[in-house]
Amino acid sequence: MKYMKLGSKPDIFQSHGSVTIVVSDLTSDVSVEVNGARLLLHKFPLLSKSGRLHKLVAEARDSSSEEIPLPDFPGGAEIFELCAKFCYGITITLNAYNVVAVRCAAEYLDMSESIEKGNMIFKLEVFLNSSIFRSWKDSIIALKSTKGLLPWSEDLKIVSRCIDSISSKTSVDPSKVDWSYTYTRITPADQTPASGSAWNSSHSRRLQPVPKDWWVEDVCELEIDFFWRVMLAIKAKGRMSHELIGEAVRIYAYRWLPGLSKEQNLIESSNNLGGGGIANTSDDFAETTAKHRLLLETIVSLLPPEKACTSCSFLLKLLKAATMYGAASSAKNELARRVGLQLEEASVSDLLIPSVSYSSGSLYDVDLVQRIVENFLMQDQSPPMSPSRARIAHERRRTRSAENLDFAESRRSTSATHSAKLRVAKLLDGYLAEVARDANLPLSKFMALAEAIPDFARPVHDGIYRAIDIYLKEHPSTGKSEKKKLCRMMDCKKLSMEACMHAAQNDRLPLRVVVQVLFFEQVRAAVSGGLILNDIPNNIKALLPAQDDSIVEAMQSSSTTDDNWDAVHHDFKALKGDLANMKQRIAEAERERSQIEVDVIKQGSNNSTAKSSSKRLFSGSRKMLTKFFSTKLGNSETTSKSSDSSRSSGSPVSGTVSSGKTSVARR
Repeated sequence: MKYMKLGSKPDIFQSHGSVTIVVSDLTSDVSVEVNGARLLLHKFPLLSKSGRLHKLVAEARDSSSEEIPLPDFPGGAEIFELCAKFCYGITITLNAYNVVAVRCAAEYLDMSESIEKGNMIFKLEVFLNSSIFRSWKDSIIALKSTKGLLPWSEDLKIVSRCIDSISSKTSVDPSKVDWSYTYTRITPADQTPASGSAWNSSHSRRLQPVPKDWWVEDVCELEIDFFWRVMLAIKAKGRMSHELIGEAVRIYAYRWLPGLSKEQNLIESSNNLGGGGIANTSDDFAETTAKHRLLLETIVSLLPPEKACTSCSFLLKLLKAATMYGAASSAKNELARRVGLQLEEASVSDLLIPSVSYSSGSLYDVDLVQRIVENFLMQDQSPPMSPSRARIAHERRRTRSAENLDFAESRRSTSATHSAKLRVAKLLDGYLAEVARDANLPLSKFMALAEAIPDFARPVHDGIYRAIDIYLKEHPSTGKSEKKKLCRMMDCKKLSMEACMHAAQNDRLPLRVVVQVLFFEQVRAAVSGGLILNDIPNNIKALLPAQDDSIVEAMQSSSTTDDNWDAVHHDFKALKGDLANMKQRIAEAERERSQIEVDVIKQGSNNSTAKSSSKRLFSGSRKMLTKFFSTKLGNSETTSKSSDSSRSSGSPVSGTVSSGKTSVARR
């Protein structure tokens, strides 16, 4: 730390409580009062260097008063004593901690060159410009000391000069940084070998490369007003990458903003205070909340505009804090927009933002997540601008392929990729499974969020099925029509084998959905149970006997009434029992097919023999399906025939059968 000494005489000031005297043969002839402290001094040394004291002593003489009050003196009695000692020629020491206060006090006392050559203001300015503003740490210390000296420090441009010094040094190439700085994060380079001399250890530390973010921790010690101005100055110079600026903002937020590293339940505190308590406590809480709200909004304004300048997890933590502190809607909308640009990086726990709305009663803010998802999907709706004509005119030599490459890179950076949408769909399914446990979550919000993602982003519907199952479990009062709407978002064809097994035994699902799941699982089991793809007919209906076409027709009818489905409810448990028997028979057919293949190889049979064996397996599978459907749906034959007039080609099962036919044919 730089310091400067002024004067050469010994200290003759003595303090007795709030009174300070000068030990001298001469009696004091003037009394100065500063912030309740009283100093008994002599006129001659003071008036020779201070223009203001000269004027005040003249005014006091006219009013026959020996008291000279100095109201609102910058720095208080301690700083005035330093100025008085300078007038007496007593040695004083100035450093980064007190030089700003002494400079403001010298301005207050008018200790300028017009009063005496080489006066205090001149010497202080030399010290500031030659030492303080040239030192990294001294500039930060001096800037922090200006907080209690406003508006003097601002009017004297000490604040702006400190900020300019700090911002200029942050832009220096790290390889040229040769001054002291604080960098407490441990890196592998900080670890010195266990063996070796002290000289080698210090030498290795001295040769360590300076990290690019060496300045961040020191700047984060500033209060928010100064931090904001320093960061704006750094941005204005245009030499700092947006990743480093985002890192500085993130570290500052963790340093000063409660509720990020360890969440605090501010909502309950506000409720308790709002219910009536001690007035002082309520006022303190409101003041603290307002301070944190202003801090958060300032941090949001400092985030660089570039995408991925900071992590999505950090942005969501800021969004949670903004919700708890009641930040302005503009700040929350900006955070939601930024989160939407990189939503694929988020986790389910990050999206669980507590709701502070008393009207909804929900635990989580689903509307805010809905807004984030909309911002994510809007990336594809707003295509990037093509290369500007001004730039093309300036770079006439560039080829059209280079311009197209720039346009493609711009689109790639501003639109959501296919893989990002797949990750977001999986993320939302996990989020829906968590919020589904909320008993106060309306069905409309649940469905709106589930349907926000396009269908192609969910190649497998296990996640959405799990969320639907949890919602039905936590909301047992859900009606039949609402269950149908809810299950309509799930495609039975996209369920895995494990999910189908669970759904087939799920009593919470509508019976129609369970029958669809059973049908598709039977077909899939028949295909994977030993049938050779080349021998499967083009129409998947060939798996069923001709006399049981009413079974398919009953499934294809989308207008079947609830009474018809309830009529076969007594067969539901037996249907699930036969599913296990069906799987056992398919396993037996698989073993038979394997044995036939072994026999064919041993006997060296030709292709015709193999085809005849495959047809035997196919015929066996048809018989198993015939027996299964004829025994279980025989009782509902009358119901199926009565619904012939209401058949629809767009029913879920009909569409599934056609889809199954196409997929099998392609195989």
